[in-house]
Amino acid sequence: MYHGLALQVNRRFTSGLQFQGAYTFSKTIDNSTADFFSTVITPRRPQDFQNLKVDRSNSALDHRHRFTLSAVYDTPWFKHSNWMLKNLASNFQFIPVWIYETGEWGDVQSVRDSNLNGDSAGDRAVFNPAGNPNVGSGVTPLCNSSLPSGTTCGSTASNPYLVGYLADNGNARYITAGRGALANAGRNTLKLPPIDNIDLSVVKKINFTERYQFVVGLQMLNAFNHPQFVAGLLNDIASFGNTSDAARNRFLNPSSPLFLDARSNFPSNARTMGLVAKFSF
Repeated sequence: MYHGLALQVNRRFTSGLQFQGAYTFSKTIDNSTADFFSTVITPRRPQDFQNLKVDRSNSALDHRHRFTLSAVYDTPWFKHSNWMLKNLASNFQFIPVWIYETGEWGDVQSVRDSNLNGDSAGDRAVFNPAGNPNVGSGVTPLCNSSLPSGTTCGSTASNPYLVGYLADNGNARYITAGRGALANAGRNTLKLPPIDNIDLSVVKKINFTERYQFVVGLQMLNAFNHPQFVAGLLNDIASFGNTSDAARNRFLNPSSPLFLDARSNFPSNARTMGLVAKFSF
C-alpha cells in the first residue's frame, strides 16, 4: 500500500540562473519486500510462514521524506564580447544539487532460529519498550539444576534442561531472542541513517561556429566529501540490497558490539569525480 504527496517549485532562467525544488512525502506498507536474496536489511522471508499479517509494517522502500534542491547558473559574463572572451572567460555552467532523504527501515534480527521453524532469516528480537533505543543486548541461557555435570548450558545437549534466557543488559531496547524464545519485535522498526548529500557539476562550452561545439564537464558526487554511512545509494532512488554479513551479523544483531554502529558497518560514500567531454557537429 502506498500513499504519497509530491510538490515542485520552479524558477525559470533569469539572468542565467534557474532553481528547482521538490519535496516528496511517501508512506509504503507491505509484508515482504523482495522475492529473491537481494537484501538482509529487511529479510525476504517472513518470521512465521503461517502468520504473514505480523510482518505487515513500513516497507524497506519507504523513505518518508525526500527534499531536492537544484540550480543551474549559466554565467552571463562577456556574452556579447569577442569570440576569445566569450569562449574562454565565459560559457560556464555550475549545477549544484542538494538531496536529503530519510533513511530506509531495517529489521533487527536475532540471527538464529528463535521460533524453531528451521529458518533463521526472518527471526526478530525481543523488544523492551523501556530500554534505551540505541542499546542492544545478547542473552545468557539458564538451565535447571538437573543439568548433568560437564554439560554447558546453552549447548545442544542442554536443550532438555533449558528454562529461559537472561538479558545481559536489561537497559537495552532490543534483546536477542534465544532458541525457543518469543520474539515480539515488529518488522522494520529500525530507522537507518539518512542521506544528506550535495553534488556539483561544472560544464564549460566552447562554440567554434553555430554548428560546431565542444563541451567538457566535471561531475563531483558528494562534492564536499561529507561522510554518509548509509545502507542505501546516494545517487540512485532505487532500493539498495545490502546482502553483506556485516549488515545482518553486526549492525542489525543486538548481541553484536557493533549494533547500530553505522560507521563501522557501512561505507562512507566518499566523493567520486568524473570527467566528460562531447564534440557536437
